[in-house]
Amino acid sequence: MFIQTEDTPNPLSMKFIADRAVLGLDSSGRPAVGVDFPNEETAKISPLAAALFAIDGVSGVFLGPDFVTVTKAEGVDWAHIKPQVLGAIADLLTAGVPVIDKAAAAARPARKAATSIDDYEGDDREIVEQIIDLIDTRVRPAVAADGGDIAFQHWEPRTGVVFVSLHGSCSGCPSSTMTLKAGIENMLKHYVPEIAKVEAVA
Repeated sequence: MFIQTEDTPNPLSMKFIADRAVLGLDSSGRPAVGVDFPNEETAKISPLAAALFAIDGVSGVFLGPDFVTVTKAEGVDWAHIKPQVLGAIADLLTAGVPVIDKAAAAARPARKAATSIDDYEGDDREIVEQIIDLIDTRVRPAVAADGGDIAFQHWEPRTGVVFVSLHGSCSGCPSSTMTLKAGIENMLKHYVPEIAKVEAVA
């Protein structure tokens, strides 16, 4: 198996791109929104994340549609843990073990779901469709290139605020606020004048 590695804007995180799907596509055929594992306890639903947390020095794991972002603890050298991370990813994906244990995941408290597009009507629904399309086609590929993910959460027509969630290396990256404001917010406001600002939610 071939696994390519890339640095991310977060110096503590590295992106590992395998030559096969990790989470793959969701039920609608779009790239699945990534899953964050900020600690070993949360990783119990994922054999891959659990195997990565077993490596001394790994402090966070993010599974994307076709990549894995690993965050190391401060003071740990990538040269010491990178070979082990590559081995764990290759072993699990080659073995064909499900990346997420669906039974365990079903028992886990779900993160706050995004507002459904069906909750909006008329012009608001058109705006939300536009926002989701822009995030999927223009923002997510750029954020994924940096080892993270972004998902639409909610649109507040009264205030013009769009709420999004950041995942993976983006959620702990020092430059994520600047990226959100200078990049994502400006782009969305350009195409959708009704947007006043973009805020990140946990």
